[in-house]
Amino acid sequence: MTKIRVAVTGAGLIGQAHIKVLGTSPSCMLSAIVDPSPAAIEVAAKAGVPLYKTIDELLLTDRPEGLILATPNQLHVSQALRCMEAKLPILLEKPIATTVAEGEKIVAMVAATKARVLIGHHRAHSPIMAKAKEVIDSGKLGKLVAFLGSATFFKPDHYFLDAPWRKELGAGPILINMIHEVHNMRMLCGDIVAVQAFGSNAIRGFPVEDTVAINLRFANGTLGTFMLSDTAASARSWEQTSQENKSYTSYDDEDCYVITGTNGTLSVPTMRLKNYPRPEDRSWWKAFDASVVSMVREDPLKLQIEHFGEVIRGEVEPLVSAFDGLQNLRVTEAIFESTKTGQTIELVAE
Repeated sequence: MTKIRVAVTGAGLIGQAHIKVLGTSPSCMLSAIVDPSPAAIEVAAKAGVPLYKTIDELLLTDRPEGLILATPNQLHVSQALRCMEAKLPILLEKPIATTVAEGEKIVAMVAATKARVLIGHHRAHSPIMAKAKEVIDSGKLGKLVAFLGSATFFKPDHYFLDAPWRKELGAGPILINMIHEVHNMRMLCGDIVAVQAFGSNAIRGFPVEDTVAINLRFANGTLGTFMLSDTAASARSWEQTSQENKSYTSYDDEDCYVITGTNGTLSVPTMRLKNYPRPEDRSWWKAFDASVVSMVREDPLKLQIEHFGEVIRGEVEPLVSAFDGLQNLRVTEAIFESTKTGQTIELVAE
């Protein structure tokens, strides 16, 4: 099978992560890099591919079969619309846009043109998430009751010194980190229809929050709580528990999600399952059946690029559609709004 030629726009950290997985993909290959910055010259030379300053230059000179947009958030909409006009399949990094109104432009264009657009919520491709979803769908937990989640970790001082914008409005863990968690929760428990959140900047004192406590209501009646903090010396985050990104130290005894139903509980990602063998056994005075659900761990970025190849070839629909990306952004925006207004923000399940 001839490898699919994929270009990458944006040679920053996430762009380089995509470049790396393209280098080992059995079905796709890196054809070019698009980035006007001087730093991109070295990245392209190391990868052994041509470098272009703009997407238009790429399309005129060396049109690929697919394009990954790993550029700053504020460029997502204009670049995505340009690619759709050119009928070029894209993998658009999350978030789909900086605002819901902007994201709606992309969704409308996809609907109008049937463009092939995959949104880069890479955890959607995680075997851990797939197995957790399988357990929930099997009915072993019974009817879902509650979701407890956390993304608590400590970002060192140099994280903010290296990029001062990270401590200003428009950044912060809600907009940078929480959108990943929103997609995971929607995968496992369905649409989120209401949020209530308290935010605090009491530790660092930056204009943006460092800690957020969130309550959620799902369309199926499940209730959830989520603790988010980038100043908490804790290992209860996806990065520090999933073992999917080897850049992070991980801990086998920690979980970041606990999903509870009327018949049992699943902890993720340790995949510890406690459930009652028979409905008549359900009582806090009786012991659970305790087990660990078997699974495999694999880099979701690698799996995502293979899926993108299938999307490019028209073999499958995107696992994370533009509409999914927009819904994730709606919830994230609602959380941010709730921290500012103190109100419960209602969302419409679509």
